[in-house]
Amino acid sequence: MTTVVDDILQRVFDACRGESSGAVADYIPELAEVSPDGFGISLATSDGYLYEIGDTRTPFTIQSISKPFTYGLALADNGEDAVARKIDIEPSGEPFNEISLDPVTERPRNPMINAGAITSASLIHGQTAEERFERIRQSYSLYAGRQLEFNDAVYRSEAKTGNRNRAIGYMLRSFDIVENDPDAAVDLYFRQCSIDVTAADLAMMAATMANNGVNPRTGLRALSPVLVERVLSVMTTCGMYDGAGDWVAKVGLPAKSGVGGGVLAVLPGQMGIAVYSPRLDSHGNSVRGVAACRRLSRKLELHFLHVPRASASAVRGRYTVAEAPSRKRRSEIEQDALARFGHRARVYELHGDLLFSGAETAVREIGTLDEDLDALVLDVRGVDDVSDIARSMFDDLSTQLGKKGCHAAFVDPRGVLGHATSSIDPNDPGGRVFADLGSGVRWAEERVLDRYCVGPRQPMAISAGEHPVFAGLTPEQYARASAVTEIRHYARGETIVHAGDHAAGLFLVLIGEVSSTYEAPGGFRHRISTLSPGMSFGEMPLLAGTTFLLDFCADTDLTVAVISVADFESLTVDAPEVKLGLLSNLASGAYMQMNIAIKSLGQFGIGR
Repeated sequence: MTTVVDDILQRVFDACRGESSGAVADYIPELAEVSPDGFGISLATSDGYLYEIGDTRTPFTIQSISKPFTYGLALADNGEDAVARKIDIEPSGEPFNEISLDPVTERPRNPMINAGAITSASLIHGQTAEERFERIRQSYSLYAGRQLEFNDAVYRSEAKTGNRNRAIGYMLRSFDIVENDPDAAVDLYFRQCSIDVTAADLAMMAATMANNGVNPRTGLRALSPVLVERVLSVMTTCGMYDGAGDWVAKVGLPAKSGVGGGVLAVLPGQMGIAVYSPRLDSHGNSVRGVAACRRLSRKLELHFLHVPRASASAVRGRYTVAEAPSRKRRSEIEQDALARFGHRARVYELHGDLLFSGAETAVREIGTLDEDLDALVLDVRGVDDVSDIARSMFDDLSTQLGKKGCHAAFVDPRGVLGHATSSIDPNDPGGRVFADLGSGVRWAEERVLDRYCVGPRQPMAISAGEHPVFAGLTPEQYARASAVTEIRHYARGETIVHAGDHAAGLFLVLIGEVSSTYEAPGGFRHRISTLSPGMSFGEMPLLAGTTFLLDFCADTDLTVAVISVADFESLTVDAPEVKLGLLSNLASGAYMQMNIAIKSLGQFGIGR
């Protein structure tokens, strides 16, 4: 299925493809022949996942987008200080092909204009021109994660018409910025500009920089983290030529453009973006590329000055209700159904700051699950900050899943995802909001059981005589037990016993549900178990003579049958066979529920 991010890219693509202003670069004859209407957008995450739409596999020459990568290689070959003695890092405010140096330092103003890029090329190590070019090509290939090819036709066209760049080369030689043959430096620059890439390649190259210089798919390092930081810094202030100030204000990402129609942008730690569209504006930047990046930055809230904190959201836990059931006690038939079909209900626990990158990771994983789901629970209690785009993405995900028959619910007691109310409709896709994880997991279990449980379910109401504690008693024995049993009623929310209370008898649930809870430091109440008709509580304080360790509170209007402490003790003398039968049934029920409790507590703690 298409993901939420795919839908966002589609909307940005549709909004920008009608833009037909600008023109292809015609000062290089070979570039003048390309189709002006090609258009593709790629987004690569820092873990290597690629989103793409349009002409993302159309080859085009990298042109000036090569500059930051060659600059990085020059830094690696020579060190930052040596390169700084040849190339400044200040914005020029001039066109990319201006024949000029800084009047004070007599150096190229930065490595993103042609004078600085030719200087970078002259600093690449190698015994021969071919070896130096091959090192550049292999360096670019490390970023892209595949072997990139050289476009000889574009190279020859560029070399034939590149007299302005030759003039720049000779100017650099006259100031001893280029210390060897300037023609060789300019020719190497022509060659690096003539390497073929696609928008998908550029997105992965950008993602490699976003990932501290390590290609997220191959795991191979292309550049050290400290040099990535320097390259991205220069890209931020100088990468879009004399349009850099407007770019930083409206897009806010380190970026580089090329006259081949490409635009590359980096959000450190999160993603790389690439756009291909050959029509250029007056600055030499792709018209659609700039427009698409502006929309993506605004829609996804990517501007590096917009992010309130540096921490990223992450999926802290993922499991099915078969792996971690709720603490609601279930019948054997229900337990069997959940063991077989519980994989169709999943829980995701998120934490940290839920910005685009963290939301993308979660919605991608959920949206591309192979198996069909009936229920999804998103626990965002550990989330600190949520961006508008993250809220929108999860709402869209809920809608998409609902169309496939999977309903989503949120564990969101603080309403950080913007759901102020919870739907009372159990079939409302995405409308359920719970205050605690246990309630969300129980909801998911019920959806699975409603669909797949064959046979009698745990009843909503039973008579006293149907309670399992009385199973196997003869009519006479049951009559004796019934004589000491009192029926009591409690309203929803009423506390039946408090932690610290002395034994109050054996409580047999007949109608409704009751939960055991405890209050943690800070006032948050944790649910330990939920009991329904046919279950019991109070037996441990009764039998061991201790106090209650937990509170027991009615989740619904509740009816229980109660055997008091005194009456239970009287059975020892008056009807020992009845007491033995009750104890046997209590032990059997406790053992059956122990496995569920251990499975839940042992793997995921007691906070649900």
